[in-house]
Amino acid sequence: MIHLSNITKQYGSQILFRDASFQILPGSRSGLVGPNGAGKTTIFRIINGEEEADSGEISCSKRTTIGYFSQDAGNMTGRNVLEEVMAVSSETMRLAAELKEMEAAMCEPQDDEEMAALLERYGTAQEEFEHRGGYDLESRAQTVLTGLGIGSDRFYHPVESFSGGWKMRIALAGILTVKPDLLLLDEPTNHLDVESIVWLEDWLANEFKGALLMTSHDREFINRIVSRIIEVANKTVTTYSGNYDFYEKERDIRNEQLLASHKRQQEMLAKEEEFISRFAARASHAAQVQSRVKKIDKIERIEIPAEERVIRFEFNEPPRSGDDVIVMENISKEWMLPDGGIKPVFSGVSGIIRRQNKIAVVGINGAGKSTFLKVLAGQAEPGSGTINRGANVEPGYFSQHAMEILEPKKTVFETVQASMPLANIGVIRNLLGAFLFQGDSVDKKIENLSGGEKSRVVLATLLARPVNLLVLDEPTNHLDIRSREILLEALQNFTGTVILVSHDRHFLRLLVDRVIEIDHGEMRLYDGNYEYYLEKSQPTQD
Repeated sequence: MIHLSNITKQYGSQILFRDASFQILPGSRSGLVGPNGAGKTTIFRIINGEEEADSGEISCSKRTTIGYFSQDAGNMTGRNVLEEVMAVSSETMRLAAELKEMEAAMCEPQDDEEMAALLERYGTAQEEFEHRGGYDLESRAQTVLTGLGIGSDRFYHPVESFSGGWKMRIALAGILTVKPDLLLLDEPTNHLDVESIVWLEDWLANEFKGALLMTSHDREFINRIVSRIIEVANKTVTTYSGNYDFYEKERDIRNEQLLASHKRQQEMLAKEEEFISRFAARASHAAQVQSRVKKIDKIERIEIPAEERVIRFEFNEPPRSGDDVIVMENISKEWMLPDGGIKPVFSGVSGIIRRQNKIAVVGINGAGKSTFLKVLAGQAEPGSGTINRGANVEPGYFSQHAMEILEPKKTVFETVQASMPLANIGVIRNLLGAFLFQGDSVDKKIENLSGGEKSRVVLATLLARPVNLLVLDEPTNHLDIRSREILLEALQNFTGTVILVSHDRHFLRLLVDRVIEIDHGEMRLYDGNYEYYLEKSQPTQD
């Protein structure tokens, strides 16, 4: 369907990839992986025609429609939600209008030749309209919106009334509704809750019949969907047959083989160079020396790729807290609505969080998970009831909101230094180095950082002081898969107490031993791990 042959792309002196080749076949499911800055988004843009390769060829089958979801929702204004989603299928909408015009023209008197030409155009347009799924466009848009968590009660709300995260869902719904032959998805799960992610998995597996190329930091999501991995790294593109778990194992095997081959080549070159050095001045060995010089000049050197830098989380041993970390007695919380009304978030919550518990707080978007975490972390007071923290409890709180209240004019170094004013420069720099801020990057201003960099700064400030209760609201957002794995390992080894919200199911499965579910203002405790929660929370079958 789409073939990329020997494509090269570079920006200035930075080569992203050279002589890269791969193909996307009809119905194939591929994951695009690689470190940040390797060129994944550039490949999306080249396939979508937004950028051109510096060299190489790209061939695409005729009538191939491409749908591209990026992390830029664009400017949404002047439409309701349903109109915005359907507007993405602009060619389908144009064909619908064209068919309507031709149907009206057929009712007008015309000679046989004109009518025959009109009928031929109508047949061609109708075939294309059907190919694009035009006859069920509106019902498809409604189904996708509902699956992504936007119910029928909000179909006709103006798009301007939605937050940035919900606008990303609307943009995703628009791309899915297009019914393209090739779907390009750049981090589609970033703004979705678990329920919407599960729906998207099912939709891609059972409803979508086209080809798929996607990036995702959600290990479980990509594992369930793709059967091939395309890696962009070290200035080349490599294809692996299998899901992400297979790719990771196969990549490590290939790296070991590459290191062994490199070692053998270096040993061989060292021997040849030693011979050349020893006999270069002897006329009796001139022919042999020259022969060996030519030989090693022709050898293609095996290059060892630079190690991909990852975050190195390492929690210091926290001070010991009391066995009862948090005791809740009949606590509740309400939201004040703009019209003066009151919406209950949760009520009647009682329970004890014990030392070394690792608890996930789950529930649909808007259920009140973040509000509950704020109450537990002491960032907000409950509306009623009492909440008591045990002896020597030192909470540390991470939230996406914390990224927004970082002082934009401060540097990375100044921000972390403010959290540990008594520490010397070396200690601060070591901590920042663990979060990939090295050299001049520690002097970057907060306002110039990406979302991922800001997230790392907030995590670094959290580690800057000894805490034994970690309250984490979506700590994995903006972290790639490898960095998530390192954070997961650190939290598994953390000897304090952890309470978190995350939509990364792989993360939850391997970390938590308790689950608290918030559902329509009620709270339920599942005294088991995430698998136990999934089993017990499923509706029983009659």
